[in-house]
Amino acid sequence: MARIIVIGGSGHVGTYLVPALVERGHEVVNVSRGTAKPYRPHYAWGRIENVALDRAAEEKAGRFGARIADLRPDIVVGMIAFDLASTRQIVEALRGKVEHYLFCSSIWVYGRLFAVPSTEADPPNPIDAYGKGKAESEAWLMREMRLRGFPATCFRPGHIVGEGWVPISPVGNANPETFSLIARGDELVLPNLGLETVHHVHADDVAQWIIRAVENRAASVGEVILPRFRGHGS
Repeated sequence: MARIIVIGGSGHVGTYLVPALVERGHEVVNVSRGTAKPYRPHYAWGRIENVALDRAAEEKAGRFGARIADLRPDIVVGMIAFDLASTRQIVEALRGKVEHYLFCSSIWVYGRLFAVPSTEADPPNPIDAYGKGKAESEAWLMREMRLRGFPATCFRPGHIVGEGWVPISPVGNANPETFSLIARGDELVLPNLGLETVHHVHADDVAQWIIRAVENRAASVGEVILPRFRGHGS
């Protein structure tokens, strides 16, 4: 079993990921600011190591990557890196010290779509700073994998849904009344002739994808993948 560091493990995906890793016998360290609480109680939260780190402050001081490396990980799951500078800092500190680094990207690397639905093969086309930061990190990580063998895997969740998170509606907002309109069969006016789409994915689906990537490292290293939605009652 592996020692797995989850950076940002108290959030939406971590609520499902951390317990699932513990149940599989892994040694888990959750790195977060220490302010968020998981959405679901689980015995696993009493069996992990919690490390409180303010990533922004530590990165500004140039030591976040070193702090993660000092935790002696076999595998690192990075849920909260948003730009290339953040990604480079942690990778340089982990180079030659980890078996697998999983980078949480986003569907926002696509921006304006070339096709609907998008696939992993479609070229990134970000239209905002968030998407650009994720796309630049992905491209750099894949290049580091090809040229220097850094064991990186990138994954692109869509709009994450689950407990504690109101999903984006077909109108493009987080107003739950939109779903009430749909449930009642009332008229709903959509922008752009109703042609816009949002790729929802349940937090547990993302967690399960990470686990599969870890368990099938030979196939997942060097890949950029879209976790798919299986369907939940949440």
